Amino acid sequence: MMNSEASIIVTAPGEEREHPDTVDIQAFGFWIYLMSDLILFATLFATFGVLGRNYAGGPTGKDLFDLSYTLGETLFLLFSSAIYGLAMVAVIRGRKNWVLLGLAIAFLLGAGFVAMEVHEFYGLVAAGHGPEVSAFLSSFFTLVGTHGTHVTFGLLWMAVMMVQVALKGLTSPVQSRLLRLSMFWHFLDIVWIAIFSIVYLTGVLHV
Repeated sequence: MMNSEASIIVTAPGEEREHPDTVDIQAFGFWIYLMSDLILFATLFATFGVLGRNYAGGPTGKDLFDLSYTLGETLFLLFSSAIYGLAMVAVIRGRKNWVLLGLAIAFLLGAGFVAMEVHEFYGLVAAGHGPEVSAFLSSFFTLVGTHGTHVTFGLLWMAVMMVQVALKGLTSPVQSRLLRLSMFWHFLDIVWIAIFSIVYLTGVLHV
């Protein structure tokens, strides 16, 4: 898996390429980070599984969740991930302007997801359904909020990469960072699909 990352990176004529061992070590380190994140989210999912039906006389997911709204959030994130994938195709082909366009669109879609999530949280808290009301809401805010924080970090990383692509071009180090961001962004997609299915969909359909 690590060697495959090194083989994807395309070196421009005359450019000094990063040593393959360096790329492999960076990829290995990032895989370790992703696995630690996977453990974090697995723990939060397990916590929600234990506490997600403890409503303390308060509202349930069926009372609070709007699936059509959450589906909109989901589409923002899925399309953002798909556009980022197209940007990576442009990276391989060395098309800098298309890479920047793809990153910009992926960024805007991701920002739309975060904006919708913040709006949802604000609406719940304003209506008196904050994390202190019940174990269900505490675990909900923790799980979904942790994912949203990761997406926000990913957006900051994406903004930095847009600046680097614009200033440095598609050099080997820049390509390597874009590949790791791609892994991170798609990972968040998978986590969100699990959140949508386990938290929102199950919460609304649960009798």
